[in-house]
Amino acid sequence: MKRFDLSLYLILDPGLCRAHSMAETARLAAAGGATLVQLRDKSGGTEALIATGREIRAALSGSGVPLIVNDDVAAAQAIGAEGVHLGQSDMEVAEARARLGPDAIIGLSVTNEAMVRAVDPALVDYVGIGPVFPTATKQNHNAPIGFDGLARLVGLSPVPAVAIGGLKAQHVAAALASGAAGVAVVSAICGQPDPQQVSRELAAQLATHRAGGA
Repeated sequence: MKRFDLSLYLILDPGLCRAHSMAETARLAAAGGATLVQLRDKSGGTEALIATGREIRAALSGSGVPLIVNDDVAAAQAIGAEGVHLGQSDMEVAEARARLGPDAIIGLSVTNEAMVRAVDPALVDYVGIGPVFPTATKQNHNAPIGFDGLARLVGLSPVPAVAIGGLKAQHVAAALASGAAGVAVVSAICGQPDPQQVSRELAAQLATHRAGGA
């Protein structure tokens, strides 16, 4: 299908991106080694999401880092984003694929075995598995599954998986050991004084563990 890298998956949160705007956070994170950026903003409507998304897409221009929009397929289309990430209660994956076409990146959140077994690799490009730990950045999330649960679900998934939910730098090794293709982070980058530096440190840890280092 299409080429994308789940290694360091940044989820932008408007509540945390105060020292830097979401666009500036995305730019700095990409410069530091973030490989994919998701815009997630539950507080605004589609028009606000489009305006912010266009700023972020401009900030990422030339970086090679794709922009994914959470939930809102119409906003993703208007922004010209590379794809969408859908929850279980969002638009059906088949409809999103029909609207966005074969080249779009489509991710899907999964939290249990039944959801993973229902994934159609003809429609879904990757899954987000979690939450691994409790997280304050998403309200009413499911019960944490831990790294044992992550490994079990990754092993069942027919598509690459990114681990999500309360993950920090110290969790990189365990996430990769569980079979995840990468880690999705929010507060580990958003709201940090230097998003570029913390992204660089996370990217370096990912590279070290992939190379078999400590």
